[in-house]
Amino acid sequence: MKTQMFTAMATGLALIAATPAIAQQGGTTVTTATTQGPILSFSVSEEVRARPDQATVGAGVQTTAPTAVEAMRANAAAMDKLIAAAKKQGIEAENIQTSGINLSPQYDYSNRSDGQPPRFLGYQVTNSVRATTNDIAGIGPLLDALVAAGGTNIDGPWFAMKDPDAMLVGARGAAIKAAEAKALDYAKLAGYRGVELVSIGEGSFGGPQPPMPMVRMEMAADAKSTPVEPGQVGNTLTLSFQYRLVR
Repeated sequence: MKTQMFTAMATGLALIAATPAIAQQGGTTVTTATTQGPILSFSVSEEVRARPDQATVGAGVQTTAPTAVEAMRANAAAMDKLIAAAKKQGIEAENIQTSGINLSPQYDYSNRSDGQPPRFLGYQVTNSVRATTNDIAGIGPLLDALVAAGGTNIDGPWFAMKDPDAMLVGARGAAIKAAEAKALDYAKLAGYRGVELVSIGEGSFGGPQPPMPMVRMEMAADAKSTPVEPGQVGNTLTLSFQYRLVR
């Protein structure tokens, strides 16, 4: 294969050969061939999987009271206990974030077939936070502590990598080798002797595990710690290639 000199484009992760003409359209690299030979375009993906080193869990409390003010005050007191429990488990304040607060009136619609309006029950407040930790082994005890502190809605955990791009270092080389072999195969099938690399573009997608459904938990104080299995998370590297077929 003929050796090419490449110039790294400042606008993205693309390497462009010196011979084609390049145009930028909305962040997309458009390569126009200026020498004889058709252009072959395709993508190659490589997935890397590893055990996660970061996890996020959600927890919340619900309170109901006759008035909105009372419901909010009761909820604030309950949330203070929940946040204190998370901090006691080693979660730093900057890794605790409120994810949603909802205040809504509650009505009883049962036995209203006689045309009577629904009976007003009071106001309900739901408040949730998300806590992120690097202590994967401590997720089970963290969930237990949140429930013991009054948490009724548990969400997650979501597992991820703190530095997902580091997973892709080896995948880039594998993807480039696979692309070259694929391009040469196409060239031979089409009656050409070889290929010249025109451009490479990179995109990657981190594949954290899908969120678990929100669950309501009730647990005895002396119950066994909640088992949590982190498994593996995947990160997929996708490289787009353009090769010129050479006679």
